[in-house]
Amino acid sequence: MQLSDTFLQQWSHIVSTVEKTDFPLECINKMIIRMEGRKQKTINIARLKQQGLDLEAIEALLTRSLLEYGNDVVDIDFVVDIKSVAALVQPETDKLLNGLR
Repeated sequence: MQLSDTFLQQWSHIVSTVEKTDFPLECINKMIIRMEGRKQKTINIARLKQQGLDLEAIEALLTRSLLEYGNDVVDIDFVVDIKSVAALVQPETDKLLNGLR
């Protein structure tokens, strides 16, 4: 499905208002772990998926990383894959809206 820039901008706006903890792993490109002392570790989830890791293996890796850094973690940021979110949610939205017509 080809998605226009305007369509993706609309979804980007919608996504920015959602708590990032509510996103499924398949809709996240990167996880940035911020630690004390201004250190950070970025885990490129999109690259791991491209390398063939399944979601369970990626989740295990993320969990191990968080346990490893433990109390040094001060914040975690997620870079959301807007295209994945739009492609996942839009068909369901279309179904719901068709029912309202």
